[in-house]
Amino acid sequence: MNKLEEMILASPRLPLSRRTLVDEDLLLDQLDFIRINLPTALQEATQVIQEREAILSEAERYADNMVTAAEQRAAQMLDETGIVQQAEQTAQQLKTQVQQECDALRSQTLAEIDQMRLQAQREWEAMRQQALAEQQTIQQDADTYAEQVLDQIENQLAEMLRVIHNGRQQLQSAAPEASSPAPSNRQRPPSGRPANLRSPSPPGAERPRR
Repeated sequence: MNKLEEMILASPRLPLSRRTLVDEDLLLDQLDFIRINLPTALQEATQVIQEREAILSEAERYADNMVTAAEQRAAQMLDETGIVQQAEQTAQQLKTQVQQECDALRSQTLAEIDQMRLQAQREWEAMRQQALAEQQTIQQDADTYAEQVLDQIENQLAEMLRVIHNGRQQLQSAAPEASSPAPSNRQRPPSGRPANLRSPSPPGAERPRR
């Protein structure tokens, strides 16, 4: 999580925006890293279960030894009367109680491990959804910014073409006037069109569309 936060903070920001441009490959690599390390946490939880089961087994063995020692001691101290039977019943009850406590502790441990596993899966899914949403938002902002820049460049180029076209028209209009004879010797062209009428613009000088 710290690595993901550092990557987002170190990414460049979009001008005139609070958005940050994040490298998609780095973001996906970080998500893969989280996905790979998630089984490690589950493995550690499984190891905790195994250790608790080992402790429970040891407790059961210890309880069995206590029961056995109590039975042996009772056999030595008591005769074969009802007192012996009572001691056996007490030992059996103690063994049953210890077994029930061990089973309850094992069930509680398994439930806690399942809850930890589900919580880890929910957190990872939430992180993945958040990362994908931020990536989509950043991509949209980047596309919008790029389109605005291209529109500005297009408008500037259109303005430059308009200036160039007007300059060429002015040059073409000034050329016939500089090379024409004096007004007293000017002759009317055969077609009947006035001599000082401007010639049409060449085919390549069409006004560019904005």
